[in-house]
Amino acid sequence: MRIAPKYLPFADAATAELPLKRLLRLALFQISVGMAMVLLTGTLNRVMIVEMNVPAWIVAVMISLPVLFAPFRVLVGYRSDNHRSVLGWRRVPYIWFGSLMQFMGLAFMPFALMLLAKGGADPSIAGQVGAALAFLLVGAGLHTTQTAGLALANDLAPEESRPRVVALLYVMLLVGMVISALLFGWLLADFSNERLIRVIQGAAVVTMVLNSIALWKQEPRNKALTAMDRERPTLRASWQAFAEGGRYSRLLVVVGLGTAAFTMQDVLLEPYGGEVLGLSVSATTLLTAMLAGGTLVGFALSARWLSRGLDPCRMAAIGLLVGLVAFPCVIFASPLESALLFRIGATLIGLGGGLFVVGTLTAAMDLADSAHGGLALGAWGAVQATATGIAVAAGGALRDTVATLSEQGLLGEALQGPSIGYGFVYHLEIGLLFTTLAVIGPLVRLKRESRSRPDSRFGLSEFPG
Repeated sequence: MRIAPKYLPFADAATAELPLKRLLRLALFQISVGMAMVLLTGTLNRVMIVEMNVPAWIVAVMISLPVLFAPFRVLVGYRSDNHRSVLGWRRVPYIWFGSLMQFMGLAFMPFALMLLAKGGADPSIAGQVGAALAFLLVGAGLHTTQTAGLALANDLAPEESRPRVVALLYVMLLVGMVISALLFGWLLADFSNERLIRVIQGAAVVTMVLNSIALWKQEPRNKALTAMDRERPTLRASWQAFAEGGRYSRLLVVVGLGTAAFTMQDVLLEPYGGEVLGLSVSATTLLTAMLAGGTLVGFALSARWLSRGLDPCRMAAIGLLVGLVAFPCVIFASPLESALLFRIGATLIGLGGGLFVVGTLTAAMDLADSAHGGLALGAWGAVQATATGIAVAAGGALRDTVATLSEQGLLGEALQGPSIGYGFVYHLEIGLLFTTLAVIGPLVRLKRESRSRPDSRFGLSEFPG
């Protein structure tokens, strides 16, 4: 307790209105979201293809289904902002029903997967429909829970500490993902269908327990929300009132382009290291840790710079510039045959992405007010999750297409080799970074002319998946 708060991460996020103990308890919903994300995109991805012999295209479709619900985060945020509640709550009903959807999806998911795997290369329609419904329920649940949960945190925290509170919640998401990945790996080391059922259904129970503890006595009851004659604006009217002037719309374009630029390589870095540079499985696996480490360094730098009054949009632009250094490092690692340069590039991608996400979200929170907090965070999550899903899918498809053309000699003798497909995607990401810099320029000028909150600090709302 004698240690200065500036040396304790997020110690200054706690306030008299939202003590650290209560804040950490609220953050438990992010642990459940991180657990679901790891289970869907990591653990089940491998188990379904390797142990259960499910065709890879079916696995890819199932894993992509939760992204389909991402655009509806805007609607969830709007509805929670204007919810007419008998009990006087705005956010709690959405977090609760989101948790129930996660629970239901996880509860019957293993049985749907068993039925799906039973058909082998020709899975039954019942197995496909059941698995698709399970994945959709889990995806809808985690998107609903996260949007309403972050909006609740935004409501409870005083204005000056909101960015740091949301930042703490995002760090808790990363913690939940790391712990869940290690735990699932340990529990499924000796794989069997019975063990898979216990693990997935255990995750369903843990989700409800964590989210129930997180919600307990968090949102105060507001009698004004129970009025049946209370006027509720339409979604279109709310968005027009919130995004008036075009600044927030431009910011969302920046978020979409920048997110695509940083995430298109998500499924390509490790294969690039193995196929092009000849790195071992253990060496390429460390790239994930390097990306995460670079991102956390970006968080730390963001906290320091924003606390000193740096413009959030300017800091996001700095992240884009870091990306313009990172991707050439990855590209030139192939002709130079330098694994060190490749690792430096991977770390810088994490650093640039961290600065970009922190800066743009802080700018979004600056533009939001209490009446549109859910709408702002929902729109942020919708754009980021959708851009990530599209970019990851496009990156893999473009790499395969260009590699096939290269192997057939259709691109000429100079453009042949295993690195051509990867290099095309990396060059495309560099182009997207330049485009994002051009789009964010007017926002930097606007913020220099009129800062809405000069003492703002950084904060994050979600990271898909």
